[in-house]
Amino acid sequence: MIATWRKKRTEKRVTKRGFMKKTNMELVIPSQFTCPISLDLMKDPVTLSTGITYDRENIEKWINKGGNQTCPITNQDLKSYGSGITTIDPVLIPNHNIRKMIQQWCVENKEHGIDRIPTPKIPVSLSDVSELLAKITNSSKLEMENSSLCEELVTRVKNLASESDRNKCCFVTNGIGKVLSSAFLELSKGKNAKNASTEEVILSTLTLFLPLDVKSKTILGSISSLRCIAWFLKNGSLSSKRNAVFVLREIMKMEEQEKVEILLNIEGALEGLVKLVKEPICPITTKASLLTIYHMVNNSSSQSSRSRFVDVGLVELLIEILVDCDKSICEKALGVLDGILSYEEGVKRAYNYALSVPVLVKKLLRVSDLATEFSVSILWKICKNENNGDCGVLVEALQVGAFQKLLVMLQVGCSELTKEKASELLKLLNVHRDRAECVDSLDFKSLKRTF
Repeated sequence: MIATWRKKRTEKRVTKRGFMKKTNMELVIPSQFTCPISLDLMKDPVTLSTGITYDRENIEKWINKGGNQTCPITNQDLKSYGSGITTIDPVLIPNHNIRKMIQQWCVENKEHGIDRIPTPKIPVSLSDVSELLAKITNSSKLEMENSSLCEELVTRVKNLASESDRNKCCFVTNGIGKVLSSAFLELSKGKNAKNASTEEVILSTLTLFLPLDVKSKTILGSISSLRCIAWFLKNGSLSSKRNAVFVLREIMKMEEQEKVEILLNIEGALEGLVKLVKEPICPITTKASLLTIYHMVNNSSSQSSRSRFVDVGLVELLIEILVDCDKSICEKALGVLDGILSYEEGVKRAYNYALSVPVLVKKLLRVSDLATEFSVSILWKICKNENNGDCGVLVEALQVGAFQKLLVMLQVGCSELTKEKASELLKLLNVHRDRAECVDSLDFKSLKRTF
């Protein structure tokens, strides 16, 4: 009974993975062809030092993601190769005999809808990785003669890393981030136009190894590297702009004021980021652009730099985006807007923009707790600077239901800082409740208390 259950389970999984199509004929898969872990037909059989054969994908998940150093069947310790930080994983010996037998079995059962298992590619070795990285370092230092060679080598890294997570892990362990960042820095110092193609390939390859380590981000945060990345942000293809903003996001995450000021002083850099928000390539790129701007806004200190965020029309753009966007983009846009309104110029622009208050009130209790906290903070900054005699912003906030939403928010709970701002907003609004008050009951239809 157990054997029948295992056979049916294996056939079901093989069919699901596309190796066997539905058939009315009974087909028994030999037990030596199935992985002991998943009971699936093995695609890349490898044998451990214990003599047990597994499918490479499953045993690597067991070892690398599960943190195990023992054989799943025998529970014996596995032999590893390498030493120190270069130790990758236990020895996995490709079992070519079993693989050829599986392929032959697939061919013989073609009439049952079995597709032949393709011959797997050989994983990259430690020695290959070390040699490849050394060549990249040397070729980047001689970019006048070897720019094309460097591009060829980086392309090879990109292809190998794309083949498997195991290859990618091997490159990361051997410091691929630092090597590629250093190569990019060396090429960015030259004025050879031919280097642009190589730099573009390096940027593209770097995105495969995100998040980057601190050393790599420090190298990429140099003046010449940032200028080069900004150039791709302005003049590159859509894919180049996408890769550039991903790398910039990593650099700005360091929250170093010096790097922020360098980037802001590069002509067209901020405008390029804003353009990616205004004319989006894809949601992931938009989010990366907003996160990059967020770190720049919150780590900029000079008055001239702060005014640039306002001058490029970022306040109005963010409010327009908030009218119709998904949760993730909404939270990031509100975070950037909250940062810009820490500046007096930002508050003035938001105050004078007609959509500001209605859109912000609409986001209260509608998107997420984080979006609500940002919205309260922004409204607080706008309303507390009310200088007009007619108190138009406060009246408008009342008309769109801000008072009731703030009351409900205090009842369902929020952070202490948000509670203070909400309470102060309620005091400001309460003075004008006799002038206007309106609420949309649908806003509270699905609201639940936390107590």
